[in-house]
Amino acid sequence: MSIKWGIIGCGDVTEIKSGPAFNKVEGSKLQAVMRRDTAKAEDYAKRHNVPKFYSDAIELIEDPEVGAIYVATPPASHEQYTIAALKAGKPVYVEKPMAMSEEGCLRMIEASQKYSTKLTVAHYRRALPMFNKVKELIKEIGDIRFVSIQFLQPSKTELVASTEVNWRTNPEISGGGLFHDMAPHHIDLMLYFFGDPVKISGYSANQAKLSGADDIVSGELVFANDVICKALWCFNVSNEESKDLCEIVGAKGKVCFPFHGNFCQIITNGKTGTFNFIHPQHIQQPMIEQIIRYFNNDTDINPCDAGEGAKVARIMDIFTARRTAK
Repeated sequence: MSIKWGIIGCGDVTEIKSGPAFNKVEGSKLQAVMRRDTAKAEDYAKRHNVPKFYSDAIELIEDPEVGAIYVATPPASHEQYTIAALKAGKPVYVEKPMAMSEEGCLRMIEASQKYSTKLTVAHYRRALPMFNKVKELIKEIGDIRFVSIQFLQPSKTELVASTEVNWRTNPEISGGGLFHDMAPHHIDLMLYFFGDPVKISGYSANQAKLSGADDIVSGELVFANDVICKALWCFNVSNEESKDLCEIVGAKGKVCFPFHGNFCQIITNGKTGTFNFIHPQHIQQPMIEQIIRYFNNDTDINPCDAGEGAKVARIMDIFTARRTAK
């Protein structure tokens, strides 16, 4: 059975990373797109050979030819549109961060259960060969001792998709700053590799005062067997100080990789093994392939269920002092 998709929020992120994949995966078709600017929605539809376009999200959700929804708006409207789609009985693939807070995520989960409709979060790195290779390599370095994350970027990092309006540093739209845009992927991978943390603590601040959002966040996660992950995200350093590095240290060696690169390394017995990868043109396509199978009931495995998205939101809330860890 072919799933006909509707995209709510066909902005810059959907141009290459995700949007075209819905027409390239077997059993999938991009049927409609929505953007508040009608002219831009129409332009997107014409360029990507999409039959329909809307300027109203509810109209797209209510289109009888649309069978599943991809919510790709800024985070402030994720909860509203996801719940509306679930209520309409249409499964949802929602961008990260899943919602503005853990509470919002929990309301989305409640709606998914209430309306018996599937919900998946776009932590698509779980489906990329590079990060699954990292997961394999972790098994080769013995008992894990600790994890170190250093993600240091200038305020205008090239790792963030450019937009006409920099909504990512407006907490009322994004939930925070660049930390809220980029760290969900990093944190989710830690959950993917090590499971649920047993302790969470952190601190954040707005050092450079370039926007209303915090630009430095530190956090500590403690996993089973006293595996400690210490992380630092800073978005106010010079270009020369940029760094994207995760090191996982075990009793027999360590695994290193950048979150936004295309290689990983394992170092054991003084020898380094390097594995290089070419990511798909549409980087979300491997995840979308898994979602199509899940939404079509070809598998019972949800590639990233909403509970994982809520856990990531809870961690970010604690790191940024929105709530107290319990």
